[in-house]
Amino acid sequence: MSTATVDVETRGPVAIVTLNRPAQSNTLSLQMGMDLLAAAMTCARSPVVRAVVLTGAGQNFCFGGDLRGMTNKGGAEAHLRELTSYLHAAISLFVRMDPPVIAAVRGTTAAAGIGLVAMADLAVAAESARFNLAYTGVGLTPDAGTSFLLPRAVGVRRAMELMLLNRSLSAEEALSWGLVNRVVPDAQVLEAALALAEKLATGPTRAFGKVKRLVAQSLGALESQMVLEAETIAGQAASAEGAEGISAFLAKRKPVYP
Repeated sequence: MSTATVDVETRGPVAIVTLNRPAQSNTLSLQMGMDLLAAAMTCARSPVVRAVVLTGAGQNFCFGGDLRGMTNKGGAEAHLRELTSYLHAAISLFVRMDPPVIAAVRGTTAAAGIGLVAMADLAVAAESARFNLAYTGVGLTPDAGTSFLLPRAVGVRRAMELMLLNRSLSAEEALSWGLVNRVVPDAQVLEAALALAEKLATGPTRAFGKVKRLVAQSLGALESQMVLEAETIAGQAASAEGAEGISAFLAKRKPVYP
């Protein structure tokens, strides 16, 4: 299955889900949110898919939400409410489906892109990969499960440092902090992720799924937190701070918050 912005390729029992807006650094548009949900549904329902690799086309994994799209007719608040409804449903499916999900990350990953890395069961990063939450840099708040998943991966203090200070992490720092499982040379990132997926695809898929759901349950209510995230980021986008942050980002100037 392939759609306008997300490509799904199967190699035997492994599905490769590729965010496919490389010219826009794979920013999440409304269409990509819908397409990612369709991809997640395809992987979850397929009788042949036993592992999933999630990656991005081009030089970067995912820059997060498409801020330029938020300024279109309808406004940022409505845009974010709709986008998060698709994105969060996709994340919930990836987290709870039987096939393990491996993120293959190259280039820059920001905002919701980090949520997609954190929701994966395993993550492989290229040596040149960099991670930056960026939300508060444009006057917004986290979505894509980042406020739920990130503190559990790296700890509360480190998560707050990333969220409040927008510190950029190198691949090696992401490894030492627990955001990714391994770091490989840039040219090998997809190959390394596929090797993990192929190994997992020979294993007990239904047992893997039960392990995933046990771990998800032990963490608490991810879906409830994502509802809160959606309400918060949409409301913040409609505020004076959010409007200034988005406007400043698109104009490539420093924001002046009221």
